[in-house]
Amino acid sequence: MKKLILTTLVLSSSLFIAQKTAEKGLYGDFDGNGTKEYAYTKVNDCTDECDGKCETTIYFSDKKIKTFIISPANNGGLYNLGDLNEDGKDEIGFYPGWCTSCWHAFHVYTLDKLGWKPLVPSISTHCSQWEEEKFPIKKDPKKKGYVIITSSKWEDDDIKIKSTSVKVK
Repeated sequence: MKKLILTTLVLSSSLFIAQKTAEKGLYGDFDGNGTKEYAYTKVNDCTDECDGKCETTIYFSDKKIKTFIISPANNGGLYNLGDLNEDGKDEIGFYPGWCTSCWHAFHVYTLDKLGWKPLVPSISTHCSQWEEEKFPIKKDPKKKGYVIITSSKWEDDDIKIKSTSVKVK
């Protein structure tokens, strides 16, 4: 009986963790006012098979910060990228979840007076790039105002992972 109760508790707690992970967000100073805001996602109209609109909305604890929608996306990974363009605000990265394929675009957004806009064009990534821990974007430590973009490309009948320095200011 003790084993049955213990097994039930362990399985129940693992389900709770999975639900909590699905609702997880992140903190950052996305508007540059010196206060950390909480960003989180919510999926709209998407089945487990990725049928429907499959839109993911990014919300913020500070209601003055506009929400924005990424579509198609069946939730995904939300990243605080720090201040990539040196405007005093943290940029947001989003890696959309989807039901098929290993190719996904990584999106990088920055907030301006009108709302969220792409800082750079979406970055093509393949799961092999993520497995090799080659993150799609980071500040270029050698060039002020530049970022290093690492992307996946199909070239010569193979997936190639390439990095390039790009100006963001």
